[in-house]
Amino acid sequence: MPNMHSGHRQRLKDRFFQEGLDHFPPHNALELLLFLSIPRDDTNPIAHRLLQRFGSISNVFEAPREELLKVEGVGPQTAFMISLIAHMTRYYLTDKYSVGTILDTPEKIGEFLKAMFIGKNNEHVYLLCLDKKSKLLHCELLMEGTLDSAQVTIRRIVETVMRVSASSVVLAHNHTQGFAVPSKADVQTTVAVKKALALLSIELLDHIIVARDDYVSLAQSGALVEF
Repeated sequence: MPNMHSGHRQRLKDRFFQEGLDHFPPHNALELLLFLSIPRDDTNPIAHRLLQRFGSISNVFEAPREELLKVEGVGPQTAFMISLIAHMTRYYLTDKYSVGTILDTPEKIGEFLKAMFIGKNNEHVYLLCLDKKSKLLHCELLMEGTLDSAQVTIRRIVETVMRVSASSVVLAHNHTQGFAVPSKADVQTTVAVKKALALLSIELLDHIIVARDDYVSLAQSGALVEF
């Protein structure tokens, strides 16, 4: 039996190939994606149900698998595919803007780091190691969890910096709830890291805090004072 939705599917595909996704409304973009895991059924109502439940296409992509499965028409394969999107996006962006990137302004650093936290639902702490020309030498995940183990963090940072012969570093972590506002613990840890690196004649250029599409530079906010 021919697929009654095949004509609509082909029109959406043709439109994508002609103009990309920029002018697609969210439900059509999501509908197009769902073609990959739902080969026969009408994906339009499923797309609408997903957007109604989660509010936006980005929230759909970042939704927990168990919540996706509660939406009518979403099975295990579709939930897996949707869950993969945010992680694959982060993988793509960090691969594209990887070692060799020049990070010589807080704005460049902030934009680079926002991609690192796509799809991260718990707190992650990263270290960027740069050379004398602000070129990225190494990016490393220091830990998952809270930023309250300063001494462990400092020891790991020193070991990494020495290994890659970095001239300067940037510390970064995300706030999964609320805003990109530094806490007292964030500032205390930043100061401790700065002091430890100064003993090695290595500069802590910045500590970036990311919260979804926003970020704060502690260097720009004045938290990185001289000691």
